[in-house]
Amino acid sequence: MTFTSYTSQASNGRPGPAPTAGRREWIALAVLLLPCLLVSMDVSVLYFAVPFLTAQLEPSAVQQLWILDVYGFVLAGLLITMGALGDRLGRRRLLLSGAVLFGLASCLAAYARSAEMLIAARALLGVGGATLMPSTLALIRNLFRDAHQRGKAIALWSAAVAGGIAVGPVLSGVLLEHFWWGSVFLVNTPAMALLLVCGPLLLPEFRNPAAGRFDLPGAALSLAAMLPVVYGIKEIARDGLAALPVAALVVGLLAAVGFVLRQRTARHPMLDLELFRHRGFSGSVLMNLLAMFAVVGCAVFFTQYLQTVRGMSPLRAALWHMVPSLVVGGVAPLSAALARRLDRAYLVAGGFALAAGGFLWLSWLETRSPLWCVLGGAALYACGLVAVMSLGNELAMGAAPPERAGSASAVLESGTELGGALGMALLGTIGSAVYRTDIRGALPVGLPARAADAAHETLTGALAVAARLPGRAGSALVAAARDAFLHGLHAAVLCAAGVMAAAAVLAVVLLRGIRATVDATPGEGEAAGEQEAAGVPAPAALN
Repeated sequence: MTFTSYTSQASNGRPGPAPTAGRREWIALAVLLLPCLLVSMDVSVLYFAVPFLTAQLEPSAVQQLWILDVYGFVLAGLLITMGALGDRLGRRRLLLSGAVLFGLASCLAAYARSAEMLIAARALLGVGGATLMPSTLALIRNLFRDAHQRGKAIALWSAAVAGGIAVGPVLSGVLLEHFWWGSVFLVNTPAMALLLVCGPLLLPEFRNPAAGRFDLPGAALSLAAMLPVVYGIKEIARDGLAALPVAALVVGLLAAVGFVLRQRTARHPMLDLELFRHRGFSGSVLMNLLAMFAVVGCAVFFTQYLQTVRGMSPLRAALWHMVPSLVVGGVAPLSAALARRLDRAYLVAGGFALAAGGFLWLSWLETRSPLWCVLGGAALYACGLVAVMSLGNELAMGAAPPERAGSASAVLESGTELGGALGMALLGTIGSAVYRTDIRGALPVGLPARAADAAHETLTGALAVAARLPGRAGSALVAAARDAFLHGLHAAVLCAAGVMAAAAVLAVVLLRGIRATVDATPGEGEAAGEQEAAGVPAPAALN
């Protein structure tokens, strides 16, 4: 297969501007957005299905937690490994292999006959997702050499990822209204089949022939670092400080130190640590981590507010939760267009400032606040943070040479996974601590110990206890619990606003004057030579 849709403007024997992509590349982008949408949907698609699969499979409490979490754990743990593998084996090959695995694992999950089988299928979905996400972003880096076009393409990629997370619960709710719980997994298979048909026709192969042998010890250390860290953070957010999650954090951090030392001394490292010397890359990874910290950390409060404070059904809450996402849809392309005229550092800082304003807005929420007030604050912070992540993705991928795009995109994705886990842990802990402090004095005298513990832990538990209390006692507990939850929400969003304000200052300091792309390097020429070997002409020859 030969790509002929690039155009080059070189003249007089001098290197011209970066070749621009044509219709074929944009169609290829549409194909690449399919796995992005589905992988991000799978993060949230089980939210409504849990009661249905629990009734059939009867998992224990621990198994239910693993059904929900194992996908994210495996995905986070394997991102760096799969990104490096794609640089060596070929990004299209890894993408298509991941699509096969993702489709088969989806079928296995849909027809699981036991909790153990579903946990295994969800783990395989995590493996497949880890191959898909870095491959798609790396292929975009190679397909779109022109910085302006690449900015638009990455903006669309970012919008697809954000849209998938928002659409997941709604699609799950709609499917469960008409089909059995396994349908939330089977929806993946047609899209993966389409990717397998269109991918070989539209996507060129890219690999780095100078990458050397795959670093197995480095892969083991990266897995040993990410898995325990993400597990420890999530468990601490859920159950507080305990010996096992703290030990997991320590083990993960020690493995991370070992990974860095290994990458410094390995003959063919998985990850080129020199990338972090480029402010455009390291700064963007940090900006995305901070943005995802706020997105994930506050999303839980927003969902609970709609369901437990305003009394919405899960499906209705998910539908209203989509409204800010609809507003956000045009933000990523708009930020890419503005980046052609303004310094990206100020745009990123503006995105953080907008998010801080949205969080401050939400700090005024009350039980009877108008719904537009809730949605307006959520739309503000979502718009700001989507702009930040879109521009951060563009800067990071532009800073990475094309032959290292796989490992660079994997680091970027790992940063967002870690940021989300930290946000859930820290902001969730702050909100829970305020709730528990406030509700303690509102519990009725003489309440049984088990009921008091349930009401003290969560708003959902308090509402369940209140439903069993007579008359005014139940109503008083409901009002007190909702007020306590709102105070916890206020504390969490004020903390998020402070982090966003600090991030805005950091963005100006770290990213000011950074260009969206790096100059060609010898490695880029080597990668281009490999493209020709795979049937894809090098950019300079694509006319």
